[in-house]
Amino acid sequence: MEMNNRVPAQPTDPDEDLLVRVGGRDKQAFELFYDRFERRAFSLAYRIVGERSLAEDIVQEGFLSIWKNAGRYDPARGSAGAWALGIVRNRSIDVLRSRASRTPDLDHDDDSTLENRASALKTEEQALQREQGREVRSRLSTLPENQSKVIGLAFYGGFSQTEISDMLELPLGTVKGRMRLGMEKLRVELGSYEGEAR
Repeated sequence: MEMNNRVPAQPTDPDEDLLVRVGGRDKQAFELFYDRFERRAFSLAYRIVGERSLAEDIVQEGFLSIWKNAGRYDPARGSAGAWALGIVRNRSIDVLRSRASRTPDLDHDDDSTLENRASALKTEEQALQREQGREVRSRLSTLPENQSKVIGLAFYGGFSQTEISDMLELPLGTVKGRMRLGMEKLRVELGSYEGEAR
């Protein structure tokens, strides 16, 4: 094993081998692993949070966490890519949740602030979509964590139920059940919100 550590990491090395080396503090293996997954990690973070600079921050924090925690990775429990992207995904969802729980800085009567916003956000339809999106995110944070996690992964992460089952190491039936229960609660919550808005 010590002999293997002296051989430099190669671009052709499997993901799992690179991540095991990263766990042994191999900087070259980390650079190769980063190059291999950075774009996918950014794409995932951006799909979840919807802001470029925020997604970039999440990717940096995610890879710092991968560097620190790679020693915990167990190849027998799944692919290195799923493990690494799972860290980025979880961090993205945490950021989304924390932002959803904050009260907005904008007062609805603040016309001057609204007037200065980008024109693309001024159309009534887009404003309504943004408001509905905020409301869904806000209501999502009120669900039990096991339900909000699977729904967040599906809708903000774009993962299928089977992929979520693999990532969370849960039976597919459990994922489907949590998603169904969470969606039922969201429908009730959003139905009462629409009633209030009318």
